Amino acid sequence: MPMYLSIIPTLLLAFVLQTSQIKFEQLLGTWQLVHFDAMDELRNSPQYKNSNAAMRGGIEYKIKNRLENTIYEFIPGDTLKYTDYVQQEVVQKEAIVEISSDNMLIIHTGAETRKAKIVEFETDRMVLEPVSNNPGSGKLVFERIK
Repeated sequence: MPMYLSIIPTLLLAFVLQTSQIKFEQLLGTWQLVHFDAMDELRNSPQYKNSNAAMRGGIEYKIKNRLENTIYEFIPGDTLKYTDYVQQEVVQKEAIVEISSDNMLIIHTGAETRKAKIVEFETDRMVLEPVSNNPGSGKLVFERIK
C-alpha cells in the first residue's frame, strides 16, 4: 500500500505539467540568456582546468559575451527576433515560432526548424531544453528583461 501512495505526487506533478500549456502571448517581450549548462561542462573539462590563466580568461570572456548577446524577443503574432553568431559575429535573425500542446517551442528559420522543450516557465524566467541529436547540449535559462 505505501508504494502506491509514493507514486501519487509524481502523477500529480505530471498532470499539472501536462495541463498547463504555455501560450505564445505569455512569451511576449525580451528575454536574455543567463545560464547555459554546456558552459558549466566546459568549465569542468580537463582542457579548461589544465589551461593557463590567459586561456581561461579568454574562454570566460567568450562565455560572458555569449550570455550578454543572446537575446530572444517575442513579438505579437508569431515572430521571434534573436541574436545568433555567424563566423564569430553577432547577427540579428528572425523566425516564425509556434508552441505545441506539449510546450515544445518550434522555431522556423527559413529551411531550418529547431525545437526546444519549455521545461520551466514563470513570468520572468524560462528554461529551454533544445531537442537535438547532440546529447548533452543542456538547458538554457532565460530571464525576462522587458
